[in-house]
Order: sequence, then C-alpha cells, then structure tokens
Amino acid sequence: MNSENNSKKATASEIKQLVTQIFKNNNISLPANHSGLFETFLQEEQNQALIQAIIQNQNLLMRNWQLDERIAEILQQPVRVVNGTVGKPYEAAFDLEKFNWTDITFFELQGLETVGLTYDPENKKIAGVPTQSGDIPLTFQFKVAGQPEEAPLNKKLLTLIINPDPRSLWKNLESDPNDPYGKADNVTVLAPLNDRHILVSSKRGRSHANMGSFREDDFAFSDLANGWSIVVVADGAGSAKLSRKGSALACNGIVEYFKDPASVESMTAFDELLLQHTNNPTDATQKELTRFVYNNLGKAAFQVHKQLEAFAATVGAPLKDLSATLIFALFKKYDTGYALLSFGVGDCPMAVINKDASEVTLLNWIDVGEFGGGTRFITMPEVFQSDKFATRFGFKLIPDFSYLILMSDGIYDPKFVVEANLPNITKWQEFLGDLNGQNEAGIQVELNPKNPEIEAQFSGWMDFWSPGNHDDRTLAIVF
Repeated sequence: MNSENNSKKATASEIKQLVTQIFKNNNISLPANHSGLFETFLQEEQNQALIQAIIQNQNLLMRNWQLDERIAEILQQPVRVVNGTVGKPYEAAFDLEKFNWTDITFFELQGLETVGLTYDPENKKIAGVPTQSGDIPLTFQFKVAGQPEEAPLNKKLLTLIINPDPRSLWKNLESDPNDPYGKADNVTVLAPLNDRHILVSSKRGRSHANMGSFREDDFAFSDLANGWSIVVVADGAGSAKLSRKGSALACNGIVEYFKDPASVESMTAFDELLLQHTNNPTDATQKELTRFVYNNLGKAAFQVHKQLEAFAATVGAPLKDLSATLIFALFKKYDTGYALLSFGVGDCPMAVINKDASEVTLLNWIDVGEFGGGTRFITMPEVFQSDKFATRFGFKLIPDFSYLILMSDGIYDPKFVVEANLPNITKWQEFLGDLNGQNEAGIQVELNPKNPEIEAQFSGWMDFWSPGNHDDRTLAIVF
C-alpha cells in the first residue's frame, strides 16, 4: 500500500466520473441539456465538501480491505515448522523474509517454552532441546504495516511436531526367571586371562527385551592347564525356540572339551610342532601345524554338534531348535610371540589387532549370503560335510597384539555394516575410537584393568543406539 498515492487530491475529471457513477447507481440520468447545471452542481462548496468526504471514505475503505486481505493471506499461508525429536538438539530457521512477511512490523511466537525451546530473533532460529513429544500448538501473533497501534494482534496457529525418542518406545520386559533354559538378560565381566585381561559383555537385544524374551547370545572363556587360553562366542538364532540353550551348550561345550585331560595332553604336541616350524619353516611343517589345528579344533566343533544333537533328542526337540553360530579362538604366548588358533561357523567375526593398531588380521571368514540368507549354524550336519569345512580353521603366529576381538552380529552389523569393511584397519581404528568415546552419546570405555568403572562403562557403551539394529550383542575383547 502507498499512503501518498491514496491521499492525492482527485482531479476534476475523476470527480465528475465519480459523481456520474453515483447518479447512475441511483437511477438518475443526466440529459444533455443539464450539463451546465451538473458542472455548477459540482462546483458548489457544500457539494465539494461532500465529494471529498466520499473520496476519503472510499480510500479508507480500500485501505481497510487491503489490510484485511493481507492479514487473511498471512493467516492462510501454509507454514511448516521442522519436526524435532525429544532429547535431541533442535534448530530450525524461522525467518519472516523467507515467508515474504517483510510487512510484519511486530510478532511474537508463543508455546515454544512449554517444550524447552526458544526463539532467537538475532539468528532468526528456534532452538533448544525438546522435552516432550506430541503436536505442540504454537501461536504466532503479529501486526502488519498500516494497522493502528491500538489494533489487537492477529493470531496464526502453527503446529510443531516433536517426535518421541525412539528409545522410549521400546519396552524392557524381564525374561522368565523360572524358565528351565533361562539366563541373565545382561552380563558384563572383566577377568584376567593368560597374561592379559578379557572384557566381555553380552546383552539382550531391544527386540527381545520388548517382548520379554531371552538373550540368545552367549560366551565363555577360560585359561587352560597347558598355557593356552580360550574365548568362545555363540549367537543363537532368533527363530529357533531353544537357541538360548543351544548357544550356552556350544560355548560351555567348547571350553569343557579343551579342559579335558586328553585334550590338554593332545595340545602339548603343538609346542614341538611350532618349535620345528619356527627353527626351520617348510611346507611340511606348515602342513603339520594345519593338520594339528584341523584335527583338534575340528574334534571340538564336532563334539559340540553331537552334544547339541543328544540334548535335542533328550528333550524331544528338532536339532534346528538349538541353532547357534559359533566362533572360538585359543591363544598362547611363546618366546617368538603369540600363537592363535581359531574356528568359526556363522556370521560372527574374530580379529586380532597388532601392537600399534596399524594392522588387523581376521581369524575367520563369515557365512553371509544374499539377503543375509547365507548364515550357517553349528547344528547343521552339512557344515561338517562341506568341502569348505577345512577353511573354517585358522592358525596365526604374531609377535604381539593389542586386542583380540570376538563379536556377534549384533555388534558387527551396526559397527561394520558389510563384510568388506572387516579387513580395513581404518574401520577397526574407528571402532576403537568409538569405544574410546568418539560416539554420539560420548560414552568412553577406558580399557585399563585398573579402571574401577570399566564394567559399568562397557555395559553403558553396549547400549548404543543404532536404527534398525536391535539384535542381541556380545563383544569380547582380550587386551
């Protein structure tokens, strides 16, 4: 609107046209012989005053209409305020210029304070950390240019959607403590192991906690009488009714096998084989070592398979009801370094990281397939009949290491995503950085056995949020 143009004095031609139209609207005709009379009529002082009053009122009426029309336009204009999430820092632009509201002379935004937000007029942003979820009503009160000072504020209703924290939607229902195959929902342990320490945590996934079902993962570890130490991780199949028992039987069965006096005695032969290979490495000594690993670890894996088979028969359940993946690693310190023996079936990786964390060595390959359909379980007879069975065993001799790590897919999937990332030391360095506090929650695990908070820190870290990844999580770190 331009007040200067609205206040311009009407010309004689405009006055004549105006009055003629008024006459016409009132069915008054102007014969040609009355043209002189009409001119005289327009010039009379009292009529001049009335005409000017009509013009002023008409202009005022138009101004009022334009004002109302502009206010209505603002009230009807769709305005979307960016959604927020409870507990997450929120920032959203609220700039009048971007809305083409430059003619607004005053405004205030009410309702933000109810959810912990404020409007910063300098930066033209709404900011803060939302404290509650829901469709939050906001009132935008304003005046536009041309409105009288005493006029009431115009009110435009807006809606700010604050989504709930996804974590708050998950229930944490206790599993049945009276179930004959029940186990603790969450376990975190620090213990000495060989000349190192082991920190291991196994946590029930949110998907299981939401239904009050059981943790399907399991683990075991132990020092052996012959200087070896063993770490075992198993991941029970979520679709298998007794997989929680299957994973426990598998882990404990492996440890029991290697603790058996016959196995302890059998493992002593490795010392002589390794000495021969170290002093004079040949294809023959390498084959002997490979055969030793295959025979001893293969027997352990097959014995566990038979134990699961026997248990299934005892309880009258199909063997597949006990389905579980299984990985384990043995390590022993020699004068020349550390020997590591490994076996794996399923999609749980094992790796050892060298002393300065500049190189990673994978101890197994993982069973993955299109759409995740390639997972194998220790309960499957075909695992032992496959031509690939011999490739499931590993032997590594390394000077030293900083970390020996075994994990279930509840850790692998969110932290490494795809198999191709596992040989990449950069990904493992990022993983170690994550443990050290470089994560969204800022939770740090100080990997020091003298740290009195290490178990609590590790347990807290294991609860990290990863959209779409709510499976059981087990992570064992020898350091």
